[in-house]
Amino acid sequence: MKSVRIRAGKERSLLRRHPWVFEVSVASGKADAGETVRVEDGSGRFLAWAAYSPLSSIRLRAWSFEEGERIDAAFFERRIAAAVEARARLPIASDSVRLVHGEADGLPGLVVDRYRETLSAQFLAAGAERWKAQIADALLRTTGARRLFERSDTSAREREGLAPVTGWLRAEDEASRMTEVEIEEHGLRFAVDVATGHKTGFYLDQRDNRKLFADTVRHFRLERVLNCYCYTGGFSVAALAGGAAHVTAIDSSAPALARAVDNVARNGFDAARHEAIDADVNQRLRAFLDERRSFDAIVLDPPKLAPTVAHAERAARAYKDINRLALMLLRPGGALFTFSCSGGIDAGLFHKIVAGAGIDAGVDGFIHARLGAAPDHPMTINFPEGEYLKGLVVLRR
Repeated sequence: MKSVRIRAGKERSLLRRHPWVFEVSVASGKADAGETVRVEDGSGRFLAWAAYSPLSSIRLRAWSFEEGERIDAAFFERRIAAAVEARARLPIASDSVRLVHGEADGLPGLVVDRYRETLSAQFLAAGAERWKAQIADALLRTTGARRLFERSDTSAREREGLAPVTGWLRAEDEASRMTEVEIEEHGLRFAVDVATGHKTGFYLDQRDNRKLFADTVRHFRLERVLNCYCYTGGFSVAALAGGAAHVTAIDSSAPALARAVDNVARNGFDAARHEAIDADVNQRLRAFLDERRSFDAIVLDPPKLAPTVAHAERAARAYKDINRLALMLLRPGGALFTFSCSGGIDAGLFHKIVAGAGIDAGVDGFIHARLGAAPDHPMTINFPEGEYLKGLVVLRR
């Protein structure tokens, strides 16, 4: 087993069981991509078993902090079984669930979602990539799912020096290789395509926030709804389920809008109550202001604008601008559901951004709720970086 030594003073994060070691913290030692190494302090004391990534700024990702643990196929089967069992204890109102959430489940670089009988996985780091075959086998054995699709096509893989990969990892036969699945959450139905949908196919992390949005629309009788960056219409369907008279949905992807229209029809809602607009959100919000339009409820769920802290300043300006425009379009008594999925923007900074947007818009509001990802996307005590999705519900005064 190869060893990697950490610079003096840099072992503190591992002693706190934080799973990452950055390149600048490594004193000596090398290994092949994804190879398991023994991580030691300067005196040779054991710190962790970790996957080595020679091209990433995150040079080591810890598998285990137990010296007696062996990193082999059985290890991954145990970790996956524990993650699946943890989800089984959660009150998830859906037939689809995040089964493995990377570092939070002790499996850094691995994300797995289950859409009924189909698993969709992302192998995002060199360690997970090296153990891909064993992980795939363990996933099917542990879950009883029939097929496994790989969606390793994110920028995270590029930072690991890994090429993008998509396609079936496991499937019983050609007949079982359908990439489209219909899922249900909180009594609503959505079509998911694991081959072409965002992330692994769908934003399962927003499941409970969509339900809260439906309940808010219903409770406050919010009739005119604007859903920005609507993707395949999750919040649009929720708004209609909550009794909204009309939803205007905006996205710059024509295929996503077509799927949104389909999801509205799939749930039996009148097509006349839903308008899908193919446009840039920022430009359309400005046009609405010029047209003196206003809305009772607005959703802002933009794509990731700040993947790292280095991008935070520029992203903050973009977040502030769209929130300023939304608050100006929101009627008094209306509700703004605003989100950031950027890891480089923490919850405190996001609140400040929205507050600044309100000041510039000349609008004040009550913080009705603070939102995060659904509970099957956990954040652990030792890995606060896992808190990527932040949201605020603002009721305009």
